[in-house]
Amino acid sequence: MSACKSIIHTSLSTLRCKSKLDFNSKPFCLPFFARPISSVPLCSGIDSSRIQTRSFSAVQQAIPLEDESLEDFAKDTVERLLTDQDDMARLMKMERKSVLEEQSNRWFPYLDRFRCGSEYLSSREVLEAVGPYLMEERKERLKRVVRNRSYSVCLVVEGLSDFGNVSATFRSADALGLQSVHVVSCDSSKRYRENRHVSMGAEKWLDIELWNSPKECFEILKSRGYRIATTHVGMDAVSIYDMDWSSPTAIVVGNENRGISEEALGLSDLHCSIPMKGMVDSFNVSVAAGIVMHHAVCDRTTRLGCHGDLNEEESQILMAEFLLRHNNSSISIANEYARRKASMTMPRL
Repeated sequence: MSACKSIIHTSLSTLRCKSKLDFNSKPFCLPFFARPISSVPLCSGIDSSRIQTRSFSAVQQAIPLEDESLEDFAKDTVERLLTDQDDMARLMKMERKSVLEEQSNRWFPYLDRFRCGSEYLSSREVLEAVGPYLMEERKERLKRVVRNRSYSVCLVVEGLSDFGNVSATFRSADALGLQSVHVVSCDSSKRYRENRHVSMGAEKWLDIELWNSPKECFEILKSRGYRIATTHVGMDAVSIYDMDWSSPTAIVVGNENRGISEEALGLSDLHCSIPMKGMVDSFNVSVAAGIVMHHAVCDRTTRLGCHGDLNEEESQILMAEFLLRHNNSSISIANEYARRKASMTMPRL
């Protein structure tokens, strides 16, 4: 089996900044000795006096970057994102860790670098390059989102046959602060209706990984430190209300009709269920996923004080990732910044 077949990077953000930084100022070139020590949006706790930066911007007028409309992203439907590898590759931004680097007690997927041709930008440089072009209100919203993001709980959807349900689970995951979503065995031979109106564009801000089987998905998740909790109604199922969700956990939901596959049940670490009080014995799969994720976030907040648990470096990297995903123009701005940086650092003959 091949490892992760494709990866989509798509997300939101929020960072606590102790220092007041002006992102709306118009960028312009100054000699290095005249530059302020830092003009980068930093996470709380980072001592900006220890970070020296250069400005490589040559644009005199800062044109605000607005978020792209649904029409602009009409082709990026959930159906196409989950069946077209080219679309997924196009959405990759910050570089991800290799399989060898994935072994960790604390999973975070990104490296602190964005490739611009032969050059690389750090997350700090991405923020410095793209930040001035975003409206202040938009940046504040992204910061709040990042502050409440976590990789400690992720969602796995296995064998869903309706992309409407997939879209609904994406929307719930984004709204509740889960950054990582996994899709197992998506049948690309079928044709489905477009469901961007269901997900409300949440797929743009999530990290979505595609897998061919539960086995390869679960193996990677376990190597990242997750326990696998499949939602299943059975005698051995544990109530979601009796679980400790402070441990890294992958929530697995199954097919609308068949539920979780036997393979997934056999490979999981535990089975969990939502106690039912009525005559019916199950929820719609997207509703069930939303209930489990919501309780996981509430339980983590009770035990840990909050759901979001990214450290300062991770928050800054994820913020850079979101800025790059924000608008197609963000990539062009970052590439121009990298070009200016390379030209200014090139030794003179």
